[in-house]
Amino acid sequence: MELSVLLPTFNERAALDLLGPRLEAATDRGRCEILVIDDHSPDGTANWVREREAAGRWRVLERPGRAGLASAVIDGFAASSGEIIVVMDADGSHPPELLPALIEPIRSGRAEMTIGSRRLPGGSGPGLGAVRRTISGGATWLARPLAHVTDPMSGFFAIDRRVLGRAPLTPLGYKIGLEVLVKCRPKPVVEVPFRFAARLAGESKLGGAEMMRYLRHLGRLYRWRVVGAGRASSTR
Repeated sequence: MELSVLLPTFNERAALDLLGPRLEAATDRGRCEILVIDDHSPDGTANWVREREAAGRWRVLERPGRAGLASAVIDGFAASSGEIIVVMDADGSHPPELLPALIEPIRSGRAEMTIGSRRLPGGSGPGLGAVRRTISGGATWLARPLAHVTDPMSGFFAIDRRVLGRAPLTPLGYKIGLEVLVKCRPKPVVEVPFRFAARLAGESKLGGAEMMRYLRHLGRLYRWRVVGAGRASSTR
């Protein structure tokens, strides 16, 4: 399998009704799997995927409780088989039409990781409300010394699977892309501008608890960078 697209979900059935056809149109049948990692959604998200599994492109990995986005992606890394892995939101804020542009630099050997950036010319974030824009801007400022990219907070990225074996990944919260950037040190990294759209359905899962987990996660990553991978790992 060349490509695995990972979609962490919690109550995303309505969004998948709209996103699914676009995602299928953007990927090659037979060369791509779409793996939904579902945290026991009560709205039947897992059943939506199971209804499509027989066609051979969709798969679902069900988890027994709501364990969070970052851990869902880690489980998806382990359960998927693609040489290239794409991580994206299932709510429609990340456009599947951008997948060919994200994948091509890795496929051609020009990059080990590609990131969808809202902060490059041509990118934007109209799907973020004023409060979330402020939060995102502050979180980006805090993370920028760790990762020399324009949008270290992006959750829309592609990675060469081989890069993931360079370091143990133990993220807190939801910023798995930042964890990969800091610990695995992919190089080169190519950024592709994109427009962060309003969600197709559902509600944001971001709240005060997630923001606190992000700050704890950031502290871990600074410790990893400053004192070294071995000592940071032993003090977690």
